[in-house]
Amino acid sequence: MYNRSTMAAKSSRVGKETEDMMKYRTPLVSRYASKEMMFNFSEMKKFTTWRRLWFWLAKAEKDLGLNITDEQLKELESNLENIDFAEAAVEEKRVRHDVMAHVHTFASCCPLAAPVIHLGATSAFVGDNTDLIVMRDGFNILLPKLARCIHRLSAFAEEQKSLPCLSYTHLQPAQLSTVGKRASIWIQDLLMDLRNLERANHDLRFRGVKGTTGTQASFLALFDGDVQKVFDLDKRVTEIAGFSRQYLICGQTYSRKVDVDCLATLASLGATAHKICTDIRLLASFKELEEPFEKDQIGSSAMAYKRNPMRSERCCALGRHLMCLVQDPLMTASVQWMERTLDDSANRRICLAESFLTADCVLGTLQNIFEGLVVYPKVIERRVKQELPFMATENIIMEMVKLGANRQECHEHIRVLSQEAGMVVKQEGGDNDLVQRIQSSSYFSPVHKQLGRLMDPSTFIGLAPQQVVNFIQEEVRPALEPYAGQLSEKSEVTL
Repeated sequence: MYNRSTMAAKSSRVGKETEDMMKYRTPLVSRYASKEMMFNFSEMKKFTTWRRLWFWLAKAEKDLGLNITDEQLKELESNLENIDFAEAAVEEKRVRHDVMAHVHTFASCCPLAAPVIHLGATSAFVGDNTDLIVMRDGFNILLPKLARCIHRLSAFAEEQKSLPCLSYTHLQPAQLSTVGKRASIWIQDLLMDLRNLERANHDLRFRGVKGTTGTQASFLALFDGDVQKVFDLDKRVTEIAGFSRQYLICGQTYSRKVDVDCLATLASLGATAHKICTDIRLLASFKELEEPFEKDQIGSSAMAYKRNPMRSERCCALGRHLMCLVQDPLMTASVQWMERTLDDSANRRICLAESFLTADCVLGTLQNIFEGLVVYPKVIERRVKQELPFMATENIIMEMVKLGANRQECHEHIRVLSQEAGMVVKQEGGDNDLVQRIQSSSYFSPVHKQLGRLMDPSTFIGLAPQQVVNFIQEEVRPALEPYAGQLSEKSEVTL
């Protein structure tokens, strides 16, 4: 067991890489998330965005007449990524304020521009606006990945649109559907998530330039009471940041219900992934369908024959986490006293990043699953044959009635034979022999020659194949059109 002195002695003898392995790192970063999403929530992205916001603010203030020089702007722009993180850490420890620590650090490499950094602004100007930029960029990372998941699964659905399979209600065999129709049900949920993420992304606005408690009083003072210039400043910085709209009303921060809306859409995606991957896990247990399984992959350390659906299990595990994370912004929004309290800060540092990182992990894994789904038609056929005789009884009764039989009498005959066949399956562990019993019954002799046609699984799937085709043409393809140039990228998953 390590104590502090042991750890210190050990650290002095090992390289930095080994030392890093002795520190906790979230598995979202060390195992699952993509590099692009990790960078999106990195310290570098955060603090360079702060500096860009200060630069954009100063530029807009100069354009509107404040005494800011081109040399000051040039100095700010040339140092946007020149961040001394060690100096910032020292400053934060001294002043106990992260924004002011970075104001001082930026000013130390921009002595000429130091007087105009953060001019008229409050901490939420950089903090909140950066969060909105990062969430927007996060959605822009997630949306093409979700589109690729839909694209891969729709190709699978189209390929399997006519393969009959058992469908289930209450996880009990109901009637027949097709493998492609079931996949289309999954796609429909994913399309709803695509719509929700697009809507949440579109609805995001910029906090903008609002001052300490949202009244813009500090900027009104800077511009000597010129109201129009204050509004123009807000609009200009919003547009430079890449937003078409800003929130017209806010307190010190933008409403924390914005975080609720964003994380709720991601939580809903988590529910979709959990449902789909639970279905895949169940179907893998039935041996009807499998996720990709690599040549050297080990399913169990003890049971060498096992092929565990670990990708789907991962999606279920992360999907649960994603669903739970929306509780944080819900509670935060509910306890923001008046114009703002700081108990939102530490919580948001965790839940915003974790939600997007988790969604990123889920989508990368889902795409990998959909790119390698394996179907076992013979197993599906065998399972269909076990249940189809019971499902076909109504068709047989109808055919007998057409040939002159009494419906009630026919129903009783087939009920007795069905019960006998059921006893063989449940109590003796045998195969369903209802068809053989019908063939041996003289009562049903009028339909003996037609049993093959009446038992054809393709006659029990209704319009499932046509539904799949219509669904893909009318709903899936139009939804994917905006992502046409982003659909080719493959997903590699580290297991």
